[in-house]
Formats: sequence, structure tokens, C-alpha cells
Amino acid sequence: MAESQNIEYKQSWRDEYLKWICGFANANGGTIFIGKDDGGKTVGVADAKKLLEDIPNKVRDVLGILVDVNLHETVEGDFLEIIVEPYPNAVNYKGQYHYRSGSTKQEMKGATLDKFLLQKKGVRWDGAAVPRVSVDDLKKETFVFFRQRGFKNKRLSEDSLIDRDEHLLENLKLIENGYLKRAAILLFHPDPEKYMTGAYVKIGYFEGETDLIFQDEVHGNLFEQVERTIDLLFTKYIKALISYDGIHRNETYEYPKEAVREALLNAIAHKDYSGLTPIQIRVYPDKLMIWNEGHLPENWTVSNLLKSHSSRLYNPDIANAFFRSGYVESWGRGISKMTEQCLAEGLPEPSYLVEGSDFWVVFKKDIYNTEYLESLGLNRRQVKAVLFTKNKGKITNTDYQELAGVSRETSTRDIKELIDKKLFKSSGIKGAGAYYTLN
Repeated sequence: MAESQNIEYKQSWRDEYLKWICGFANANGGTIFIGKDDGGKTVGVADAKKLLEDIPNKVRDVLGILVDVNLHETVEGDFLEIIVEPYPNAVNYKGQYHYRSGSTKQEMKGATLDKFLLQKKGVRWDGAAVPRVSVDDLKKETFVFFRQRGFKNKRLSEDSLIDRDEHLLENLKLIENGYLKRAAILLFHPDPEKYMTGAYVKIGYFEGETDLIFQDEVHGNLFEQVERTIDLLFTKYIKALISYDGIHRNETYEYPKEAVREALLNAIAHKDYSGLTPIQIRVYPDKLMIWNEGHLPENWTVSNLLKSHSSRLYNPDIANAFFRSGYVESWGRGISKMTEQCLAEGLPEPSYLVEGSDFWVVFKKDIYNTEYLESLGLNRRQVKAVLFTKNKGKITNTDYQELAGVSRETSTRDIKELIDKKLFKSSGIKGAGAYYTLN
């Protein structure tokens, strides 16, 4: 058995391996085998019986915890099994805090250590207190916005419209022992970046992966960031397709507004603000990507997000305020709502990319529209054929000839160009049964 999240092999004992025990205790527990090589093969360990007594005492004296140490005698040699349980409180090795992640041990420092220690105390990062900031430092207009929105969405009572700001914060549990929480600063302060670096949103328009054409930054508290970002996206970055129903002018955006808003709210509510990096939105000709630094719940993968799941809040105090304002639901339906809204408008489902602390939501545009197809250099025949295929599901060479009123030679040449531009793909069938579909 290979080394893993819960298994470590060591050929001999060294006192520095107390750090590995510390790491297991701070994570999900695990087992260290002494007397095995990296592949798990028994090589034997000298003085096994003496270590059987020494190791538990050293663990107790240095780490302040208890472990089970078992001796196994085999024909290949003796080895020890050290079983470490996960501990509810933070465990340190001579003032250092170690953590088991995957098959490696990491020392926690800075913001990572701060977050870890808070969580061990049952406190999330957004729930930590901030000294020397008072309710009077917060933005009055944001309180008015929050109350009116919460009342309109039936998440706040009518009494809250005339309630004192301090009492409102207490009801939202944003005050702890007389101190404002970090969440209160992010939600209601006029300049939260004074206390939390990177608490803003960056937007950029890209022609290619690295070709930045223009960009904007959105600062202010979280409520202001939501409103200003959505306004910027749908007035400057995302086009509206114009159509007419008689004399009535209709605007249909390239992406459903509520789906994009939901993705932005998720990014802001679940962002790891200790990472000090702004939320980033990248808009391309054919897609929109929203990035935030964040983490899935432990042992979760993207597949957990895509099925019915409970709501696991990374910043519960921020999420609660967003819920009270009517911004979000509390039942973990954000992913489902985005999918439903995209499918309802004939768009692909959003996709989700998770790598380490990078979390991306990707919206793909319906590129099969006249404006975009013409921008690719297609002639009118080809545009008409692509829209026909989008509607019918497939097209044959004969269909193309009849649709465009051209010869078989011209039709074949046009279709080849569409394949080369990766808009069409061939069925692979030769002869009379051949057809083409959208790629």
C-alpha cells in the first residue's frame, strides 16, 4: 500500500518524526509505520521494544497528546504501528503547527495558521473580531440598502427599517464581545481594504488568453461590489442581442443575468479572504470566467457540487447577511439555478474547474448566432448552413446545396472550411449517408 493522506512509512525512528504525528493530529488522523520502506515493504527496525515505550512518552511530553503504538513481529523483521487520532484542539511541536495534506507534511504559518487556529476554536475567518473599528465607522447608506432589500424580499421584519445599526448587527451576529467581526467590515465598511488586502473585484476583457484589451476594478464593501460589478458587466463587457417583436425592441444578453449574478455572489460569499487576492472575472469573445480563491468542503469534488447537496458555508456570517438581504438562498441551490437558467436560454451548462485553491466558474456563449459567425469570416451561405444545422441537428451535402443554391463542388468546399474552423464535424460515414453536425 502506497503512502497516502492517512499513511506514512519510515525505515527508522527519529525524534523529528514527532512533526509527522503533529500533522496527523491536526488533520484527519493517520498511521505511521516505523520499519517499512517507502513502498510499504517491511525492512525491520532496531530496538523495537525500547521504542515501544519511548515513543508514547515523547509524544505525550512534546506534543501533549496520546497515541497508540503497536509492535508487530514478522519474519522480515519487527515494525511499529503508531496510530494517531485527529484532535479537536490545535497541536503544536515546539511552537510549530504542522498539518498532513495528501501524502506530505506542511508547516502552517501566517494567514493559513490564523485560519486553522480559528477553526479549531469553532470560529471561521469571517467571524474573527477586529479591534479599533466602531459601528460609527460603517457606511450608513449600506445599512439603508440592506434594510430595504431585506424587507422587500421578506427576510427582515418591518421593525428592522427603523432599528439601530448596532442592534441590526447584533441580530446578524456580526458583533462579538463588543467587537465588530471581519464580516461586518467586509459587508458595511466604506473601505474594507483598509483592513483586508485584496477584498475587491477585477474585470478584464481578453481577445485571447493573454491579450487584455481593457479592464476595471470594483472596490467598496461587498454589497457595493455585487451591484457595481453586475452593472459594469452588463453595460460594458457583455453584449445584448437585439430583436424585435413587432414594434417592441427586445434585448437578450449573451449570458443570463441571474446566472452570472449567482456565480458572482457565490464567489464573494465563499472566497478565502485570507488569501489577499481579488476576485477575477475574465470575459472572452466566447466565454466568461469567474475566479475566486476558495476551497471545497473536505473530501468534496466538483461532482458533489453538481448533485443535490447541503449548503456548506465557507464564510457563514457573510452568507447569512446575503441571505437576509435576499441575495441568496440558504439551501445550496446556487449551482442548480445557474444550470437551469443557462439551459432555459439554450446555452451550455456552466462548468467548474477546481485546482488547489483556484475555483473557476465558466459560462460558454451560444456562438451559433449570425453576429458571431460573421465575425469568424463565414460567408452568408455558411452562416445560413450553421443556423440550419443548429435547428435541425445535422446537415447533408445535398441539404447544403438546396439551402444555398450552389453546386456540389461549392458545397463541399464550404463544408470543408466549416470543419477546418471546428464548427462542423463529420459523421465519418462515406457516400450517400454522410452528414455533418455542430462541433
